[in-house]
Amino acid sequence: MNISVDKTYVLEMAKTILGYDSPSGFCYEVMNFIKEEATKWGYTFEKTRKGCGIITIPGKSNEQVIGLSAHVDTLGAMVRSITAQGNLKFTLVGGPIPATLDSEYCKVRTRDGRIYTGTFLSTSPAAHVYEDSRSKERTPEKMEIRLDEVVRSKDDVLKLGIGAGDYIFIDPKTVVTESGFLKSRFIDDKGSVAALMGLLEVLHREQVRPLYTTKIFISIYEEVGHGSSYIPQDITEMLAVDMGCIGEDLNCTEYKVSICAKDSGGPYDYEMTSKLIRLAIEHSLNFAVDIYPMYSSDVSAALRGGNDIKGALIGPGVHASHGMERTHYQALENTVKLLFYYLTEV
Repeated sequence: MNISVDKTYVLEMAKTILGYDSPSGFCYEVMNFIKEEATKWGYTFEKTRKGCGIITIPGKSNEQVIGLSAHVDTLGAMVRSITAQGNLKFTLVGGPIPATLDSEYCKVRTRDGRIYTGTFLSTSPAAHVYEDSRSKERTPEKMEIRLDEVVRSKDDVLKLGIGAGDYIFIDPKTVVTESGFLKSRFIDDKGSVAALMGLLEVLHREQVRPLYTTKIFISIYEEVGHGSSYIPQDITEMLAVDMGCIGEDLNCTEYKVSICAKDSGGPYDYEMTSKLIRLAIEHSLNFAVDIYPMYSSDVSAALRGGNDIKGALIGPGVHASHGMERTHYQALENTVKLLFYYLTEV
């Protein structure tokens, strides 16, 4: 069956999801949006105690339950301390490349919901003042956040309600170009979440039921390692949808769907991976098979959590991971199509 993917829907979905601030552990608002969108298409939605989302797609058979996963949590930061001058020291949430944060805008959210804006800066931020302004290493220890408030001391900042443990949201700077590129932080893995929502739209529009009941698991702690350590116990195999890596010694590009044969957790299931490759060839998809030595997925977390499942990994090719990322609509489209064929064909 040849299918058409709604380009406008997928890209608008990506822009919308990327517009929600959701570093690991703070995904309430974006998860409520995903719930509204999934139920709009007629699918049930439930949450785990941890806050992960489960969307159920009825299948023609319950003999197996197929799990698809993507993570909606992103990289971020948290207030570590306040300097005597009223700047913020920070700790990273997940693994953003610190050098890419220099001069980036951010927001600080207090425990009572107040939002303040600021900027990540080196502690030697001025070329006319500091000899090491260009050479100083960009690490959290040598960086601070300058608040856009009239503060001159630690007490001034405390009076704003800001304290240790408050989340810091990094501006994603999302742009969709006329040539079809999606540029933003956190395409890893919100691009994949948008692809899964695009899959739901196709299944609903074409009135297609998967061969087997399918559960989409949206995790919220993937960037810190335990997003899908728990998954529904009836899932028999799990296909993670996460970014494909681009770079030296790799085949993936921003136009392809990546099929990962092995990452830092070891090889993925041979039969599942072989089926994905076969379907990509049969349907003339633009794809690549790669090995990612510095990578881990929701399937890895599920296996480490003791779940008795088979697992595989695919996703759209994303350039410059954990920095200012970019992909192309073609990669998202190829991902949606491969997911559709995986669920509907033997």
